[in-house]
Amino acid sequence: MIGTVDRLYRYPVKSLLGEPVTATEVTAHGLTHDRRFALLDTETGKVASAKHPRLWRRLLALTAELDGPAVRITAPDGTTWRSTDPDTDDHLSRFVGRGVTLTDTPPAEATVDRARPDDLLRGSTDVGLDVGHIGAAAPAGTFVDFAPIHLFTTAALTRIDALAPGAADVVRYRPNIVIDTPGTGFPENDWPGRTLRIGADLTLHVIARTPRCAIPTLAHGPVPADTAALRVLADHNRVTPLDSMAAQPCAGAYAQVSAPGRIRLGDPVCWA
Repeated sequence: MIGTVDRLYRYPVKSLLGEPVTATEVTAHGLTHDRRFALLDTETGKVASAKHPRLWRRLLALTAELDGPAVRITAPDGTTWRSTDPDTDDHLSRFVGRGVTLTDTPPAEATVDRARPDDLLRGSTDVGLDVGHIGAAAPAGTFVDFAPIHLFTTAALTRIDALAPGAADVVRYRPNIVIDTPGTGFPENDWPGRTLRIGADLTLHVIARTPRCAIPTLAHGPVPADTAALRVLADHNRVTPLDSMAAQPCAGAYAQVSAPGRIRLGDPVCWA
């Protein structure tokens, strides 16, 4: 056995803070209701993402939670808006300081801007941007960055905390499934190409290590900004996310759903 399911998170709106869950269904699209909505920049048509901090870091001050058939978005002062309210776009645009619209329909060839992490770590005043396509390894109709499932281990958190005390808050890395694993290190580095079984029915095929962007360095609600959350990976776990890519700061792993099923806290995680 690899370990057990320690924590589960879904993020009903892309780049907003999400919510912990104790159990959920997992389909080919990922955890039910995960990345169900996103904000679109009304000027550029791109998906708003905190990967471009200069424009979108304020998204990480908002929390998104399911509220019946709607999603409830809560601002730091406790003000709430719902995805079904007619004036939600206006409120969100004022909050982030840029025109946005909340949508559950990804545009064709949806893209996001991603600040280059090494530029950020160098403290460059001219941080370069790369343009990425949403959900390249996921079924159509999703707002996930790459694949439907993002995995993380407690061993990785333990290693990050040892190298950069205080930087290892799991919310910085935005996983779906945190697996309680023994020891310390980055075991996910060895997982691509292998298949996990979780609980009775769910199986996940791991396809890549997760390259990290600017997001771990930013404030996440009450969790303060800390560049060490990225620098420690740049210094101690710079590996190739995929064999075809250059080495990057990585932590965690991306997976696709081979067989859907239900996942619960405490479920055993084994090799399939």
